[in-house]
Amino acid sequence: MKHVLLIFCLVAPIVVFAQVAQLEAARKKIQSGDFAGAKTDLTKIIDASPKNKVALNLRGEARSGLTDFYGAISDLTFALEIDSTYADAYNNRGEAKISLGDDEGAILDFNKAIKFNPKFTDAYSNRGLARYNLEELQDAYFDFSKALEIGPADADKYFNRGVVKAELGEYVSAIDDYTKAIEMDKNDASLYNYRGVAYYSISSFDQAIADYDQSIKMDPKDPLKYENRALAKSAKKDFKAALEDYNKAIELNSEEPETYNLRGVVKFNLEDNDGAIADYTKAIELDDTNPVYFDNRALSKTEKEDYAGAVEDYSASIELYPSDPETYFQRAMVKVAMNNKYDACLDLKTAEELGSVEAKAEIKKNCK
Repeated sequence: MKHVLLIFCLVAPIVVFAQVAQLEAARKKIQSGDFAGAKTDLTKIIDASPKNKVALNLRGEARSGLTDFYGAISDLTFALEIDSTYADAYNNRGEAKISLGDDEGAILDFNKAIKFNPKFTDAYSNRGLARYNLEELQDAYFDFSKALEIGPADADKYFNRGVVKAELGEYVSAIDDYTKAIEMDKNDASLYNYRGVAYYSISSFDQAIADYDQSIKMDPKDPLKYENRALAKSAKKDFKAALEDYNKAIELNSEEPETYNLRGVVKFNLEDNDGAIADYTKAIELDDTNPVYFDNRALSKTEKEDYAGAVEDYSASIELYPSDPETYFQRAMVKVAMNNKYDACLDLKTAEELGSVEAKAEIKKNCK
């Protein structure tokens, strides 16, 4: 009898030890990206022990990895019903809610995660992301700074705070954060690109171009990086070099209207009005709701003395955005060139009513 009793008493510890080993194996699968395998293993554990909160939390992570966010939330909610102080489950449920676009609901979960674990770095970072999505930039700034304060510091944390600083117009400070992120991860092309944008924003065009060069060297298939470098080159009046970059950006993505528009601006500056008109026309074909494209094409048509065509484009622009005084003013100047002063004066008066200072002077000159 004593031997039988001994065997019976050992069964429970052995089962618990086996579950711990299984949970750790599932955790490693999640870390390696084998979400399906982890989910299968965890389901077996949950079938045997339905109130295993750790297994439910991990399966919630695995389901999120499989983009089954509603299933993840179900598992994580059940885990929280078992233990309402389970900080990991609140954090993981918050992440799933962010993925579903429920940033406000996610923040409530991150608040609870932080309440039950005030040193939960990931919860601060995640709450910062949700607040950033809601354009609560100062609060996001606080959360990313808190995540860095608690540590450990890493490239992602510095990058996140750098993005918020840039959104707040603190470009020099953003550059500092991007630089620290680069020091920790020199192989991320996007870090150089973002720092390049910050340098561009403070008119440090040479440094911006150097960062874009490095970013493109590391990732030569991203059209946005070429477009960013083209903007910096255009700012330096190096229009030929900018044109080459826009050509490459369009080669990589021929369906982005703004790239054609920007290339049209470069061609206009190179006095290639036919080429500019062709690019503006392509931009309009891809997006006929942007009045800027019509305005720009009208400028090139004016340069070619195609006044009727320019008036037509300005009219299309006004139809899309009828409260821009500059468009009325420009259309008026074309009408003056056509000796149609009566209609020109009507446009000038509208431009003046909308706040154009230039229109007032032209009215005195042309509308007697």
